Amino acid sequence: MEEAPKAEEGGGVPAWVMTFADLMTLLMCFFVLLLAFSEMDAQKFKELSGSVKNAFGVQAEIEARTIPKGTSVIAREFSPGKPQPTLINDVRQFTIDSNQNTLEFDEEEDNDELEREAERIRRALEAEIQDGALAVVTEQDKVVIHILEKASFGSGDATVRQTFKPTLNKIAKLLPSSNGRIDVAGHTDNVPISTSRFRSNWELSTGRAVSVAQLLLGNAELEPRRFTVTGHADTQPRAENDTAEGRAANRRVDIRIVIGKDWDSPNVISADDVLLPREATRRDLSDETGTQEAPAP
Repeated sequence: MEEAPKAEEGGGVPAWVMTFADLMTLLMCFFVLLLAFSEMDAQKFKELSGSVKNAFGVQAEIEARTIPKGTSVIAREFSPGKPQPTLINDVRQFTIDSNQNTLEFDEEEDNDELEREAERIRRALEAEIQDGALAVVTEQDKVVIHILEKASFGSGDATVRQTFKPTLNKIAKLLPSSNGRIDVAGHTDNVPISTSRFRSNWELSTGRAVSVAQLLLGNAELEPRRFTVTGHADTQPRAENDTAEGRAANRRVDIRIVIGKDWDSPNVISADDVLLPREATRRDLSDETGTQEAPAP
């Protein structure tokens, strides 16, 4: 019997293998792209690693640097509203710094407080301001009451006129409700003075400031430690000294209410000295040797 002819062997893999290989390649590329476009949720990964650690004793620590934040259409289209004042009269501030022991205040709130205090004093002294005896202004963190010379002092004199003492009593009643340090500063014009009592404008300006502070401290509600008393002569003018009006504006005593400052600031003349008799607060400047001696109180 004749043998049947053998079938010829094929020259490669079956045709379906190539289709399958192409499909697997496309699937691999698809999943690689998905992985490349995805974001890792670090918080969930940290929780998952913690669970694995507890279950299998894994000792590796995974550091989660930041929590991924997604985008939101609402966040893009809307913004938080501006906070408005409330009726709660408390000072509050949110902070995550546990070492912070001071609060940061808004500068606009400080200015509002300053203007409210100045307006309160202006309303109480409206008649005196209209008469030209006083002026109330704000300077940085201070409310300043300008006491002009024409109503309060005689020319070259440091004694407060009797007619002006009721005005100082009214000012003294306003000060206890004001917070902060009180600076009483005397000022003169640039015209030199040399009398038996005042050898210069320095002594005159200081004497007038002491007289005003002495009358203010007659109010028992005012604490002497709040006061500082200074004399500046003609070194801080309000106006030019070229005209009579300018010199009149410069001859004044300023009562400066420093809003929000502590009271323990150095005094040029302490408030305790202001309460002493006038003879005890004056210095003997007639010593020919140039030394200054203060009489015993």
